[in-house]
Amino acid sequence: MKIPKRLLPLVEDGLIDEVLYQLMSGKEATVYAVKSQGEIRCAKVYKDALKRSFKKAAQYQEGRKVRNSRRARAMEKGSSFGRKQQEDAWQNAEVDALFTLSAAGVRVPQPFGCYDGVLLMELVTNDEGDVAPRLNDVSMSKEQALEDHAQVMFYVMLMLCAGIVHGDLSEFNVLVDDYGPVIIDLPQAVNAAANNNAFAMLARDVKNMTDYYSEFAPELQQTYYAQEMWALFQAGELTPDTQLTGEFEFDESSADVDTVLEEIKAAFEEEQARLERMRDANSDE
Repeated sequence: MKIPKRLLPLVEDGLIDEVLYQLMSGKEATVYAVKSQGEIRCAKVYKDALKRSFKKAAQYQEGRKVRNSRRARAMEKGSSFGRKQQEDAWQNAEVDALFTLSAAGVRVPQPFGCYDGVLLMELVTNDEGDVAPRLNDVSMSKEQALEDHAQVMFYVMLMLCAGIVHGDLSEFNVLVDDYGPVIIDLPQAVNAAANNNAFAMLARDVKNMTDYYSEFAPELQQTYYAQEMWALFQAGELTPDTQLTGEFEFDESSADVDTVLEEIKAAFEEEQARLERMRDANSDE
């Protein structure tokens, strides 16, 4: 195929040997299958900020540290240089998260580097070499749903132990190969300790995954993994060896009406976003 303009510098520098075909195009990025170093990999080309649809990006960037003071000041002022630095920080956040989570034991695509807005990483395939499907395209038995849900909750726990919340986890951001779920799409990953929205995002991530798997195993709707994990995390007691139960005792003596209303509003917005992602997914096919 014709080499896309954004991939041309990587071809010229020898990072990509050949562009094979387009895998998908969403509102955040376009992904291509490429040949690199003799292997089939994928190249994720991030779209410019003005073309992205990721809502409330500032919520996700809260708590991200910028080591260079000049860069930080420029980002705050919103200058052209600052906007470029914000874009670099957004893209590098995914690379950093992939390296961190891979080392923590979470199944994610292996990253090879980010070059001028292009993330080069592993192409997740099944044993036959076909591209692994997204979870939203997969049906399963009740037993498989219970097993995979437990695996995803374990990965979410490992992420939290590493100080990271995915922030946009759903059936559209999980691939399934012959060995189980693989977590993808992490440019919006947040710092669990430094972001005031971390728990709300964690709860939403867990709810999205539980809602999907409960279509095959309805009893999962009676689990409270996000609350259990967060309580242990706040107490400094969450470790990679923690045995999660999905059980949690709520304190019903001090209901916060404003918080409940905010959660209802957030749930509505997330459902609208989920439906929009589903429409986008269907349009890609």
